[in-house]
Amino acid sequence: MIILDARSVKAYDALRQIGAWAGKDTDYLETLWMQLCADAELFAEFIYYLENRCFADTASCSGYRLTDLYFYLMRRYEVSHDTGKTLDECDKEALVLDTFSMMLEMKKDPAPFLNKLSKGSGMDLL
Repeated sequence: MIILDARSVKAYDALRQIGAWAGKDTDYLETLWMQLCADAELFAEFIYYLENRCFADTASCSGYRLTDLYFYLMRRYEVSHDTGKTLDECDKEALVLDTFSMMLEMKKDPAPFLNKLSKGSGMDLL
């Protein structure tokens, strides 16, 4: 007998829908899914995001939470597009997926991320 957690099935479907809408390829989504499944804390954060469309911010790495990483990525987008603000065409759902991916990678090896985060996000750092 196989027992599946309905939340996992719904979360996987939601990830695939968000990913398709955000233009993420299958390999990116499958890798992200496998990493989320292996990290109970971030998996719970992902479920919370799906239900509330915001981060619970209970998970952290070296003092940084998902919201911190999200705003870092958003600022990088603004700088790379030389706007100083987030444009309507900025895909915030893609940023959310990238935020989860960044946190998962940061938890494996925080040093390179801490270096980037501590230096800010000017054009010379992109």
